[in-house]
Amino acid sequence: MPRAKTRYQGVYERKSSVKKHNGKMDVCYDITYKQDKKLIWEKIGWISEGYTAKLASQVRAERLRNIRHGEDLPKQRKKAPYFKDVATKYLEWAKGNKARQGRDDAYQYKNHLAHAFDVKRLDQISPFDLERLKVNLSNKGLAPASVKHCLVLFRQIINKAIVWKLYKGENPIKDVKMPAVENQRQRFLSYEEADMLLTKLLGVSRQLHDMTLLSLHCGLRAGEIFNLKGQDLDINNELITISNPKNKRARKAYMTKAVKKMFLGYASLSPDEYVFMDKKGNKVKAVSKSFHRAIESLGFNKGVADRRQRITFHSLRHTFASWLALQGEQIIIIKELLGHKSLAMTTKYAHLSPDQKKSATLKMEKAFEKKITTIAK
Repeated sequence: MPRAKTRYQGVYERKSSVKKHNGKMDVCYDITYKQDKKLIWEKIGWISEGYTAKLASQVRAERLRNIRHGEDLPKQRKKAPYFKDVATKYLEWAKGNKARQGRDDAYQYKNHLAHAFDVKRLDQISPFDLERLKVNLSNKGLAPASVKHCLVLFRQIINKAIVWKLYKGENPIKDVKMPAVENQRQRFLSYEEADMLLTKLLGVSRQLHDMTLLSLHCGLRAGEIFNLKGQDLDINNELITISNPKNKRARKAYMTKAVKKMFLGYASLSPDEYVFMDKKGNKVKAVSKSFHRAIESLGFNKGVADRRQRITFHSLRHTFASWLALQGEQIIIIKELLGHKSLAMTTKYAHLSPDQKKSATLKMEKAFEKKITTIAK
C-alpha cells in the first residue's frame, strides 16, 4: 500500500486493497519525524479503529514535544517489570530488614498476592484489581486486619520498586481505601487477676511464670522474651536490653523489684546463652499451651466470644500499658516503654489516663488570680 500525503504535515495515509469500513476502503495513517537526524516512520492506526488524519497529526506533535524536551518516546520506554519479579527482590530484602526475616510477608505474598498479580506487569495493575482483591480475600474469610496486611504488603512492594528505580509509574493502591480495622484489645487484667495468674503459673511452670511476670511488669512482647540472652541483662543497673524487637529499634526496659529478684536466678547465664530454653536446650519459640489452660481454668475467658475481650499472652503487654495509663503516666513515656514506632500506636491508651483537663484549667485560673492579686497590691 503506497503512502500518500495528507493536508497535515508529516502525516500520510495508506488505503487498504482488501479491508473495508462503512462501505469504503479502510485507511491507515502513518506519521514521520526526525530524531537525531534519523527519519522515523510510525504507524498510528486505521479509520476503522477511530483514527483520523487530524488525530495522527496530534500524535506527531506530541512526539516532537517529547524529543524537544528529552523525554522517552513510547517505543523507547522500558516495559514495566512483572509483579512476581519485583516481589522476589522485595522478599530477598525483607529477609535481612524485616521482623521474623520477612516470613510473614512471604506467607501473605504466596497465599494472597501471587495468584492475583504474578503474571501482570506493574502498569497493568489497577485500583479496580486491588478492590477486587479486597472482596475476594474477605469472601475467603480473612479478617479486615488480614486483608489490610495484604494491601499494605502490596503497597510496600510497589514503593520499593519505585525507590529501587525498577518502575517509574505510580502506586495504584493510592486510590484504594484500606479496610476499617477494629481489632484493638480492650480487655486487660486487674491487679488481682494478674496476681491470681502468676500464682497459678508458679504451680505449673517456673519458666512460664517468669515469662508472664516479665511481660506484665516490663511490657515485653513474646518474641522479645524468647530472644533474650545473658548479655541483655544488666541486673546491677536493673536494665534489660531488647536488641531485636519487632520494629528493629533497640530499646531499654526497666526491671521492677520482682523482675530483678527473678533474674537473679539466671545470673549464671553466659552472654550468648538464651534466658528461656525448652527441654531440649533450644530457644523457646512459642508460648506454652499451659498458659492458655491456666487462663481457662481461672475463668478469665469464660463466655467471651469477642477476641478483643479474650485474654492471651499479648494481653499481658496490653495490661502493662493500661496500668501505666491508669496511674497517669504521659503517653510519650508509655510509647517509649512499649517500643512503639509512632505515637499513634499508643494513643489508644489515652482514654484510660485520669482526666487532667479540668485540673489543668483550674490550675491556670489559680495562676491568673494570683497574678491579678499581685498587681492589685
